[in-house]
Amino acid sequence: MNPLKAFVGTITTTDKDVTQDAQQPIYDIAINSLQGKPIDLSEFKGKKILFVNVASKCGFTPQYRELQQLHDTYKDTLVVIGVPCNQFGKQEPGSSEDIEEFCEVNYGVTFLITEKVDVKGAQQHPLYKWLTTKAINGKQNSSVKWNFQKYLVDEQGQFVDYFYSITKPMNSRITSHLK
Repeated sequence: MNPLKAFVGTITTTDKDVTQDAQQPIYDIAINSLQGKPIDLSEFKGKKILFVNVASKCGFTPQYRELQQLHDTYKDTLVVIGVPCNQFGKQEPGSSEDIEEFCEVNYGVTFLITEKVDVKGAQQHPLYKWLTTKAINGKQNSSVKWNFQKYLVDEQGQFVDYFYSITKPMNSRITSHLK
């Protein structure tokens, strides 16, 4: 008899245990800043993180203002990270420099912005695989529907919830998790 098969056959576990065992820490995921420098997500342990796929030419783009307000209001307990994406209506066509200038000039953005990535599909960035896949995040499957969809992670790097684009950053559905 195959020793591995014999070993596996002796283990009893619940679905919850299997999901927990499969969970990858979000802090292990590599992503670069808009300037091309590595971001060490583990630097944010102890704070909640709100990931938002952003775009400069979207009807939801004015949410940058509220994202900055959220960042300023909860800076001691929350990190806001904008993740540019050009997959929805080609609404983020600019270069890294264009995106940075747009955010600073138009919305005074000082929160962290990552490199432009795919948030869905065959080239989906590992961060968004984690955010959208229950087998990896340990909590829930989802799909990114449009720009400015938000994903909240707690202080220990555990998935909390996601919010569609229509949920504004200062909405109580989000801020209730920050108090």
